[in-house]
Amino acid sequence: MIDDLPVGLRARRPADEDHLRVLALLDAWWGGLKGAAGATERALLLPRLYFQHFTTSSFLVEDGDGEVVAFLVGFLSQTEPETAYVHFVGVDPALHGQGVGRSLYRAFFALARSHGRRYVHCITSPENTASRAFHTRLGFTPSAVKPDYDGPGLDRVAFAIDLSAAPGAAL
Repeated sequence: MIDDLPVGLRARRPADEDHLRVLALLDAWWGGLKGAAGATERALLLPRLYFQHFTTSSFLVEDGDGEVVAFLVGFLSQTEPETAYVHFVGVDPALHGQGVGRSLYRAFFALARSHGRRYVHCITSPENTASRAFHTRLGFTPSAVKPDYDGPGLDRVAFAIDLSAAPGAAL
């Protein structure tokens, strides 16, 4: 499924029973970003339905002990036939810089292309500077901060990449 992960890691599709396992990791992996409000926000952004209805366009990475070390939840847009969307991504901070996130995106880009998608979109909070830098390194183009994008006080930065034109898109 993903053949370029570091040794000892394996990818599979997420399943319903993975939902609580992933939620349990969010606070630790995001280092308390935005405090208790941030923890609630992250949990609300990743309801069980993503582990029930979007599994064929998502990935979960486990180590040799079966512990979740990374995930990418994405989907193919139902409204925009040329677009795919990365909804939520997480990588264990102990694995940052080892290519796990890049491998997840590479796999998602391949999936998007195989379904005739040209564009991939995603968002992050303005405070998540690591995410903003990572997406820019991958070749995504960031927007200006979009105030109240996801509701009052939930500002976001939107990212887009053209898989047919972006130099980093081939990864």
